[in-house]
Amino acid sequence: MTTSPRTTGACPYPFKRPSALEQPAELRSIRDEPVVPVELPSGDRALLITRYADMRAVLSDERVSRDLTRPGTARMTKDNVMFQDPHISPDPPEHTRMRRLITKAFTPRRVEELRPRTEKVVAELLDAMEKGPRPADLNEALAFPLTIRMTCELLGVPLEDQHKFRSWTDHFLSVSRFTGEEIGRARGELIAYVQQFVAAKRETHGNDLISAMIAVQDDDESGLSEYELVYWVMLLLIAGYETTAGQLGSSLVVLLSRPEDLARLHADPSLVPSAVEELLRLQVMGSSLSMLRYVKEDIEVGGVLIPAGSSIIPSIESANMDPDVFTDPETFDITRRDNHHVTFSTGIHFCAGAALARMELQVAVEGVVRRFPELRLTAPADELPRNEGALIQNFVEIPVQW
Repeated sequence: MTTSPRTTGACPYPFKRPSALEQPAELRSIRDEPVVPVELPSGDRALLITRYADMRAVLSDERVSRDLTRPGTARMTKDNVMFQDPHISPDPPEHTRMRRLITKAFTPRRVEELRPRTEKVVAELLDAMEKGPRPADLNEALAFPLTIRMTCELLGVPLEDQHKFRSWTDHFLSVSRFTGEEIGRARGELIAYVQQFVAAKRETHGNDLISAMIAVQDDDESGLSEYELVYWVMLLLIAGYETTAGQLGSSLVVLLSRPEDLARLHADPSLVPSAVEELLRLQVMGSSLSMLRYVKEDIEVGGVLIPAGSSIIPSIESANMDPDVFTDPETFDITRRDNHHVTFSTGIHFCAGAALARMELQVAVEGVVRRFPELRLTAPADELPRNEGALIQNFVEIPVQW
């Protein structure tokens, strides 16, 4: 027997955290319902998909679309459509074609070739932090410079332009910090930059991802159009470092708030990969607002009939705490095995940069715990300000002493 979605009692979403490292209280109860109505920052309504199995099913359902330009789709915010472009289809078959071409250039081998370089950059940044003033800010000393430098090197972008990306990213990922006019201006500046950069790369190829994407474009008869190429380079620039920087900073705050786990990692670095997966599962830096989808045809989720035209949000943070999948899900366990979290999404929209993000997180976490076993926060995590009004609510600063 199917039921209709509840239409009353919509919760404001994203949910508020009781404290910096605590999961929102709503996550303890919403899985009693597979579909929960929520109100977005725009004031529009959507339906939150709360359970792990349902989330995976929805993300593989061709009746569910990522095209948020459709009339009637809920808006994340009033002034920002994030990465939506009416000329770029985020659904198959166009998305499948573009993803296949990008994956040709973004290979696991290319990522692993960057590991020694990542280790060197982490060592350089930690050397500078050790010699610099105290307390240090882990965001400025490590998280942002590491991910910006590695993104620039992967894509072949001049490192001296990195400060521009940070400003553009702040605008693109704004929920309420910037006006629509400010966001539009930043978008125009980034598009102009990428167009010029792609044109220069076409003249002088290098051993970088953008050159590889241009080569795929030139060699494959179904390759990316020039417009698509500029769009995807822009997306990789913006998304390629901000999420990993936020995850790295948040992960280090979690570990620094748990000295016993920090000591275990220092004593046994082989635990770093499983610790990174658990830190990813914990999802302490944001919500699933960017997972917003549009339902093209009626679908059934957990016995609830969701009608065509509805907007839904498959909730990563709820799925990652599903007791049907994770033993003692509220327990943080750096030795957790079979940790099949969905932080990088799943199915055809699985994050293309997941391997790079994992590698950077592993190298950085191991570098910190090895070099600074006495590292500590100078203030409790609950007192550290977050980047409010943004899609990724990373810590504004992470002051540390040793």
